[in-house]
Amino acid sequence: MLRASVQKSLRQTYKLSTRFSSSVAAQYFPEEPISPQLVTSSIPGPKSQAYNDELGNVFDNRATYFVVDYVKSLGNYISDADGNKLLDVYCQIASIPLGYNNPALIEAAKSDDMLYALIDRPALACFPSTNYAQILQEGILAAAPPSMTKVWTALSGSDANETAYKAAFMYQHAHKRGSLDFTSEELSSVMNNEAPGASDMVILSFDRGFHGRLFGSLSTTRSKAIHKLDIPAFPWPKAPFPSLKYPLQDFIKENHDEEIGCLQEFERIIVEDYEPHKIAAIIVEPVQSEGGDNHASSFFFQGLRDITLKHDILMIVDEVQTGVAASGKFWAHEHWNLTTPPDMVTFSKKFQAAGFYFSNPELQPNQPYRQFNTWCGDPSKAIIARSIYQEITKHNLVEKTAQVGDYLYDGLKQIINKYPGKVLNLRGEKYGTFIAWDCYDAEVRNNILLECRKRGVNIGACGDVAIRLRPTLTFEAKHADILLQVLEDSFKAV
Repeated sequence: MLRASVQKSLRQTYKLSTRFSSSVAAQYFPEEPISPQLVTSSIPGPKSQAYNDELGNVFDNRATYFVVDYVKSLGNYISDADGNKLLDVYCQIASIPLGYNNPALIEAAKSDDMLYALIDRPALACFPSTNYAQILQEGILAAAPPSMTKVWTALSGSDANETAYKAAFMYQHAHKRGSLDFTSEELSSVMNNEAPGASDMVILSFDRGFHGRLFGSLSTTRSKAIHKLDIPAFPWPKAPFPSLKYPLQDFIKENHDEEIGCLQEFERIIVEDYEPHKIAAIIVEPVQSEGGDNHASSFFFQGLRDITLKHDILMIVDEVQTGVAASGKFWAHEHWNLTTPPDMVTFSKKFQAAGFYFSNPELQPNQPYRQFNTWCGDPSKAIIARSIYQEITKHNLVEKTAQVGDYLYDGLKQIINKYPGKVLNLRGEKYGTFIAWDCYDAEVRNNILLECRKRGVNIGACGDVAIRLRPTLTFEAKHADILLQVLEDSFKAV
């Protein structure tokens, strides 16, 4: 168990480094459980299993952890159908920003803006509402990354990435054409999916990256074979992503050499494997989340940016999972302090909406109906995103997440160092609550996940052997203490 003296020391450090005037979680959720509450001997319990069996008759339920009672879920605790209440540090695969049944979001859901957005859902590109610009300006655009002034709203993270790819292709071909119009050959050949009308340009992604499961996004996803099997794919390139060694301070030269090698291979692919201007854009995650929570340094990402600028390649940063304050910055790529910002930043998950940010007006095609679908996003989701942004700002949740992340990381470091044969490679220091570690093998990892669930913590995996943390932005030291205790007990039990 985490020693009381260690916990007290962590708490004192946390109090000295934070400006918490009160518990945001307590303000939002005065009736939030003070600890996990378990009422069945196993999870899933009998009611959850029965509901899931019924669901399985009409819906593919084979990935179900347990069936949830969302009415009874509250704050940082998820309730299953049997009434078990688990501390949730997975949060719908990183998609719950302010806790379950947050009162501010409930108020937004009850608003007149929401009512009409839901029942008269507009085809935004053709019939936008009178207040859509205001909704965007007060929420999604107010939260825009530095230097970004425009947004294209989309339906999901995969859709956000694919529309960014489309913007990149149209931008690059417009530059090739200059002032010329489409040729008759382009107009006819494209109807047969052939060049020159159909582009032969490519999007470059990185080994172990994940960018979605639609056709274009899946062609850039490189995390697991099961995602891609049997699906036709574009023959697009991938470059190596650094495999860092931990603890970082013990492998400074080795990690620097690794990143230099990856940058050199990245540029070699551009120069030797593809003719100039064949690569329209690259896409990269600040942390390769689904692929194993793989990090790289600011040096590496600045190197990517320098090379893309050198070769007139657009840079898309995929912040679908890393964005919206979880990293201790509103956007994780802010940690890099790039000398030139990326061209596009995609988002979804914790914003409950989706799309991509940009600033260059040339990334918007000259003709209408080219970047287009019926919905082009959803005003109801943009309304929720507005409330999320306003609550994050009101309660200073970016800084508070950074602080509780430091507290949690220090506690994890002390625990994980005691079990080197089971868990290793703790990473995410000074990165908010975006923290992960590896297990000795997949069996150890799966057993730890089950032990945590038995003790009332819902936690998730990524990559081949990693466990990742994805709590809400209202996750505080009191929640971290419970998590640390459960993790140590689980490590000991495996």
